[in-house]
Amino acid sequence: MEQLLQHLRNLGFTEMEAKIMVELAGKGPSSGYEVAKGLGVSRSNVYAALQRLSQHGFLRRSAGEPVRYSMLKPEELTQMISGQVKESLSFIETRMPCIEPDQQPFYSVEGDRNVMETLTRELERAEHEIVVDVWREEASLLRDCLEEAEKRGVKLLWSCMGDDTGLSRLVPWASLGQEMEGARPGRRFSFVVDRRWCMLGMRGEDSTAQGLVTEHPMMVELLLHHFTQEMVLFELEQDIGEELTERYGHRYEQIYRKYVGLEGVQITEEQKELTQQKDA
Repeated sequence: MEQLLQHLRNLGFTEMEAKIMVELAGKGPSSGYEVAKGLGVSRSNVYAALQRLSQHGFLRRSAGEPVRYSMLKPEELTQMISGQVKESLSFIETRMPCIEPDQQPFYSVEGDRNVMETLTRELERAEHEIVVDVWREEASLLRDCLEEAEKRGVKLLWSCMGDDTGLSRLVPWASLGQEMEGARPGRRFSFVVDRRWCMLGMRGEDSTAQGLVTEHPMMVELLLHHFTQEMVLFELEQDIGEELTERYGHRYEQIYRKYVGLEGVQITEEQKELTQQKDA
């Protein structure tokens, strides 16, 4: 019951209006007196709410005395609300004043729900291409949304850390230093949509999800370059990994660590095992 009332409030109905609608839906046609008695509230408040609801078409009002009110069928109510919402959203989108800024802004999004909702909205708007660099946990959360984009003909380019047989299209690539001791907890991720919009952030069970969002072309370019470099290195290791190992041995890892600022930092046992697996 409380969830139903909450969703009605989310749609713009007042607490009293929501309770009246649920009461009428459960008991059928009733007078204002009967509704007030059933809810245990004053008749004046109920009569005012009944009048507003009937004026907007959410209730049917009988002729005669006493006047009796009844609810629309659920499908009629939702269709009516949906039409009104779509009309309002369309009006706002076309009539809301909008001044283009001189420079593309950077803004931050905090909280797991806000980060995921921001991502989902933009992914649903994608038309041409989505470049994804995530851990498997985030990939699983957004899997349905990304699959829908792919069905629309959007090209998906993946880089995913971790193993997940359910996401066989993802390219496994673990960056050295991602889980170094003393590093800030959380899983890094980045998304680039249509080479126009991007989000770079971090998410984890023990930290607040955060994302930096922008359409600045320099940030988009940097993320695309980073993605390309990771994929090139990955494919090189797949094609000529044995030659790299034979020529450089363990020094190959040291070369990489040198240029990402990790020289002299001790890697974890998990990273060592990952490196040995790659060498094998």
